[in-house]
Amino acid sequence: MAYDPNKHNRKSIRKKGYDYSQPGLYYITICVNRRGNPLRLPFGIIKNGEMKLNHVGEMVENEWLELPERFPNLKLHEFVVMPNHFHGIIEITYTKPLVI
Repeated sequence: MAYDPNKHNRKSIRKKGYDYSQPGLYYITICVNRRGNPLRLPFGIIKNGEMKLNHVGEMVENEWLELPERFPNLKLHEFVVMPNHFHGIIEITYTKPLVI
């Protein structure tokens, strides 16, 4: 879909000038394409009030849990995999010095 300023007018909630690579806690949301489609639930379903992950949802959860192994300057906090999106709190504990 092409960008249409009349439809795609979401305002950024990012703080202007803030360096998001700096240490701190960050709340993230990752959505799948066409998340509004009720038939498209790529990560699993909610059954009896509980999220039941499918194999793709398990893969998302496993990749989240393995992030600190790949990036030792990260600490994971609460997270939840939903049927068509993901929420998590991630902490950057230190910034690696730039090596040139």
